Amino acid sequence: MAIAQISKITLALALGLCSAAASASTLIVIDSRAPGLKAGQKIDSNTPITLKEGERVTVIGPDGKSITLRGKFSGLPLGKTPVASDPGRALAALINTRNARTSSVGVVRGATDAAALPDPWLIDISRAGERCLKAGGKPIWWRPDAKQSQKFTVLPVDRSWVADFEWNAGESMMAVPELAAFDTQTIFVMRVEDQEFPVSINIVPSDLENDLILASWMLEKGCTQQADALLKTVGQNQAVSK
Repeated sequence: MAIAQISKITLALALGLCSAAASASTLIVIDSRAPGLKAGQKIDSNTPITLKEGERVTVIGPDGKSITLRGKFSGLPLGKTPVASDPGRALAALINTRNARTSSVGVVRGATDAAALPDPWLIDISRAGERCLKAGGKPIWWRPDAKQSQKFTVLPVDRSWVADFEWNAGESMMAVPELAAFDTQTIFVMRVEDQEFPVSINIVPSDLENDLILASWMLEKGCTQQADALLKTVGQNQAVSK
């Protein structure tokens, strides 16, 4: 074989490998019922996945889109579909997914009609539901109506201790004292004006740096109120950068 022809073949292979590497995306596992894959794990979109009957895994791509694969399955997580690279289109797609999910039957109404958060990481303790907290972060309680002083009580689900607190008039945020270690998910019972309701804390993996992936993770966990606040911030940042 001529040297020139070998060089062309070598160059073509090199370009092909570079193209394949460039098209690869990092996916985040957010839920798994398959051995070898766990929530928070990063996988390469060019790495095939094999699932047996009954196994399931949900991943999020850099565009914030979540994909659930169910066994029997063997192939690339994203198939041959390219991942969206336009941040604006990715944001719009994620918002559409959010709206479709929250309008579906079975979604708790309180998760979709909650007051807007001024910051995505505030923990609303005025209603029941799922909340998300950064790994290692200091939780800050928040209430939407701060006009009056208000007493409230916090208990663990086993009611092994009781902690009483009081909002001052005009106070809407309160740093949470050391009540208990926040594990992967910790459920607290809030008692406000003789009414009790649960608040579940989901710890966000520390390596979720992409805001669209983070918002999608929040939506998957049911932290819709916080995801809405984050998506609003992302949209504002995109508008400023244009």
